[in-house]
Amino acid sequence: MIRLEGVTRRYRSAAGDRTAVDAVDLHVARGEVFGVVGRSGAGKSTLIRAINRLETPDAGKVFVDGREITALNAADLRAARRRIGMIFQHFNLLNAKTIEDNVAFPLRLEGRPEAEVKARVKELLAQLGLADHAKKHPAQLSGGQKQRVGIARALACGPSVLLCDEATSALDPETTEDILNLLDGLNRDLGLTIVLITHQMEVVRRVCDRVAVLKDGKIVEQGATADVFLHPQHAVTRAMLAEGEEGIDASVAPAGARMARLTFRGPSTYEPELSRVARTAGVDYSILSGRISRIRGEPYGQMTVAFTGGDAEAALAQLAARGVVVEAV
Repeated sequence: MIRLEGVTRRYRSAAGDRTAVDAVDLHVARGEVFGVVGRSGAGKSTLIRAINRLETPDAGKVFVDGREITALNAADLRAARRRIGMIFQHFNLLNAKTIEDNVAFPLRLEGRPEAEVKARVKELLAQLGLADHAKKHPAQLSGGQKQRVGIARALACGPSVLLCDEATSALDPETTEDILNLLDGLNRDLGLTIVLITHQMEVVRRVCDRVAVLKDGKIVEQGATADVFLHPQHAVTRAMLAEGEEGIDASVAPAGARMARLTFRGPSTYEPELSRVARTAGVDYSILSGRISRIRGEPYGQMTVAFTGGDAEAALAQLAARGVVVEAV
């Protein structure tokens, strides 16, 4: 659905040139939720805005649904953007307009008949749980409700792609979960292709099928979300995942222990594999850290374990044979 080939965007100023996006190659499959993560200044917003050419690349090509966006003239670009919805961190609503007028705005820009506009707005407000707020103004709504209005407006023209620029960063955790559930449902029910940029790793863990990690305008790691999160290869990814989690204090491990990180995925997450293997191999173990959660709905468990006594290597070999990913610590 989306393909970037060698996309580069530079900014020039009196202080010197800065490359915000540096020769990025990227593809997003039709119907998937794709996350782009990175620290502030990594180039995330510039990258996503290149997809609908709110930022025009200095080099490279952007294709959306088979059309080269970077080659379109102004009129054709306006038409192409109707198929690319976008929602923003700070909502960007028209404060002097009612909620229904905010949602109707892109439809009226297209010159749609007023009867069609009203019917579409009514449908969207009902779909997003905003029907009771149609006559209100943005100042009368909560942050989560404002973001729902932004999503309704982005969906007004029936896009096939939805771009989310830090769509949950200004929201509290409970409202963030509400918006993520909504985006997840839109992806599932409408087949929307969603590109979501964020610095919140939990957002990616919750809804994204695949993810790319950006640093200094370059993609340093990408792949299936579960693979990147459970087995990060780049230092930036590891550092972002480690934030908010307690590190392992190796000093608490028993003397001479064989330490390993074990990763369980799918149904085996809830099976007592470790206990079974420990009995078979005659080893004792201490769990130094661990968590059980889900990535895009798939359960996983990851723990750091110290083995003592018995045959620790045999225990690890048995775990690997049962599909557990074993990594030395």
